[in-house]
Amino acid sequence: MKNIFKSILYIGAVFFPLFLSAQDKPVINATVSGRVVDARTNENLVGVTIAIKGTTNGATTDANGEFALITGQKLPFTVIVSYVGYLKKELVISESSVEIKLEENVNELAEVVVTSRRRQESVQEIPLPVSVIRGFTVEDAGAFNVNRLKELVPTVQLYSSNPRNTTLNIRGLGSTFGLTNDGIDPGVGFYVDGVYYARPAAATLDFIDIEQIEVLRGPQGTLFGKNTTAGAFNITTRAPSFETGGAFEVSYGNYGFIQSKASITGALSKHVAGRFSFSGTHRDGTLYNVRTDKSENTLNNLGFRGQLLFKPTENLNITFIGDYSRQRPSGYAQVIAGVVTTQRPAYRQFNSIIADLGYKLPSTNPFDRIIDTDSPWRSGNDLGGVSVNIDAKVGNGKLTATSAWRFWDWDPMNDRDFTGLPVLSKSQATSRHTNWSQEIRYAGDFSPKLSGVVGVFFIGQNLVSKPAHIEEAGAAQWRFSQSSTSALWRTPGLFEGLGIKTTSTLNTLGAAAFGQIDYAITDKLHVLGGIRFNYDKKDVDYKRETYGGLQTSDPALLALKNAVYTNQAFKVNVEENNFSGQLTLAYKPFKGFHTFATVSNSYKPVGVNLGGLPTASGEVLTDLARIKPEYVTHFEFGIKTEPSKQSTFNVVFHNTDIKDFQTQVQTAEVGVNRGYLSNAERVRVIGIELDGSIRVSNYFSLNGALAYTDGKYVSFKNAPVPLEETGGASAFKDISGGDLPGISKWAGSLGGEVSTRGNFLGLKGRFFLALDNFYRSSFSSSPSPSKFLNIDGYALVNVRIGFRASNGISMLLWGRNLFNQNYFEQLLPAAGNAGHYGAVLGDPRTYGITLRYVF
Repeated sequence: MKNIFKSILYIGAVFFPLFLSAQDKPVINATVSGRVVDARTNENLVGVTIAIKGTTNGATTDANGEFALITGQKLPFTVIVSYVGYLKKELVISESSVEIKLEENVNELAEVVVTSRRRQESVQEIPLPVSVIRGFTVEDAGAFNVNRLKELVPTVQLYSSNPRNTTLNIRGLGSTFGLTNDGIDPGVGFYVDGVYYARPAAATLDFIDIEQIEVLRGPQGTLFGKNTTAGAFNITTRAPSFETGGAFEVSYGNYGFIQSKASITGALSKHVAGRFSFSGTHRDGTLYNVRTDKSENTLNNLGFRGQLLFKPTENLNITFIGDYSRQRPSGYAQVIAGVVTTQRPAYRQFNSIIADLGYKLPSTNPFDRIIDTDSPWRSGNDLGGVSVNIDAKVGNGKLTATSAWRFWDWDPMNDRDFTGLPVLSKSQATSRHTNWSQEIRYAGDFSPKLSGVVGVFFIGQNLVSKPAHIEEAGAAQWRFSQSSTSALWRTPGLFEGLGIKTTSTLNTLGAAAFGQIDYAITDKLHVLGGIRFNYDKKDVDYKRETYGGLQTSDPALLALKNAVYTNQAFKVNVEENNFSGQLTLAYKPFKGFHTFATVSNSYKPVGVNLGGLPTASGEVLTDLARIKPEYVTHFEFGIKTEPSKQSTFNVVFHNTDIKDFQTQVQTAEVGVNRGYLSNAERVRVIGIELDGSIRVSNYFSLNGALAYTDGKYVSFKNAPVPLEETGGASAFKDISGGDLPGISKWAGSLGGEVSTRGNFLGLKGRFFLALDNFYRSSFSSSPSPSKFLNIDGYALVNVRIGFRASNGISMLLWGRNLFNQNYFEQLLPAAGNAGHYGAVLGDPRTYGITLRYVF
């Protein structure tokens, strides 16, 4: 924490003088400022949305109820003003300074505006299934990363045994379940301010200064630069403003939780505005290591984001963004959750092995949260980059060009045997990833009946093992690898220090041209068509060399060493292209009722194995170095309704069929302990999603979502056997008809807030009480369905109570997992499939206080 506060002081020392020197408002043409107040009480309204009609330009009121609009529109122009609990107002602005009065209305919800189709639109009117979480909701709910956000959006799944081994899925699809293989592309796009984040580790970082998060469900390749076969996260941060403002927040909680956030914005010159944001999170561990006498799974996160907005003319915005996030936890440790009897001989069962070695587990109850692992847990995770975004008004639309360069550094250390025995003494896949990307697109109206978006996208990526991936056995490895009763296995030092050093390079180049048009056949009937061309090139150079162990020339001893680790080397060069597209029919029979039907096909690029290949009869299966691309056929039908001015209710039915589904599967070979990629011939995911909201009064609101999702292997005839069948007659089996991993048939969320006007410590504002509930049913935690690696369903309840003052001060008490529910997030077989498996545990009950000031 000392370093965190040093950072805050340094930031303040450097940047605060800049903003002090720029307090005078710049004189800029087409600037409108004003404030929004309650028509009855004349109190300032905070967080009101003001949007210029027919454009993507808008603003929200600050803690003083004030706003500023900088626009290319000439006065007069029309604005739409909306706020929860008040009548939406449309009025013509003809002066540069205005006061807007809103009337309270219990019968109307605030309009939620999204940019998913590259323009500002009401979320209820676009023919897409989209979940929207506003920034203040994210902050109040304590959802400071995606893993917590999934409790608000039940169609999102995130599994993370560490930042590198992170799976971000929508409707159970997107990335392979389990341990990550770097040779595969994610199917869920992750965008922040228009920049594509290529590594799954980005989903584990803390959010910084979030304005809004849009979760798009289903293929989105005709709208976004990078191909997205399962959906996309479209994250928008708060933009620089020429009006001086800021926000400061600090939270304290149990387990030594401390989180601080700060953001400041303002004008630096007549045409330049800046914004600087910071986030820091610290928490003690939730597991206890009896061997080292220290807690594990701590949080130690820092994040910085700086933006400069250059507005040389009314029709041109140029934004420069730089960000850096750093994680240094002692963490991502797993506990042993259970032991399975495999089909191996009795002497090869886990309990027999540890008995021979004189070892006893520190606890057989995973929720004692006790471990005794002997290898340190390290998860050094650095991610950052720079980008330039140019928005220019051209004709009746906007031309956008986004250029970006990003990096990811990964420095881990894991104990992949999950025990205090020296079995796998080292497991570390240090990596360095860099990528550049360029997207150019135009979105606008081409004629009175035709609108749309067209664009091109390029991305180049380089991933190298830095300096090398290391797996190294310890003195007890012989007993876990022992596959016969030969006394040679007991040879002193035979496996101690035996390891593999892997160096690999992956270079990829991707390019795409995409477009989507919206043709208005009538005012009520629209047809939307989209098309995409993909080009993908991947070059892999993989080399794995063994080292260490007993130096011997005895063929029998060498054979035993080779049974654990072998040399491997291969090169793969792939180059492919593909067309994909979609067709949507949208019909609005009457106001407040929208329907749409979409059929699409999409494509996920060819994959390459970068985690080691399995062997058969001593031969490396090099044909698995490359796996086939996925071909996705998708259909969905949706209805979006507004039963009344104070409520919404939406239903979506979806069906996705995938040919050559890319999956990550586990093997009994220690040298492939992160698993390898394979293709399932066909899978299908089908489901129904419901979501809605209602504002009963200005003092009571409810929102909820419910998803039914059924994911099956339609055909996977040569899948590896599950953990309990290891050692049987065959290492493969037909699992056709089995459940896809990570998918709960039922998942839902329900939230509500009660508030009332009041005074606290002499301040006017609102008291509030809010509850968030999240439920998911049981799901498989194994790519090959297992009787033992299933996670029971669970429910979580989060609560917050506090006071929001009209001057921008907020105080709230919060509790997460209020009833201290014990639950697993993921189950993982230990390397070698000896029968024991580990677990990623969900957080226990946490509670604390947050203080916030916005001006």
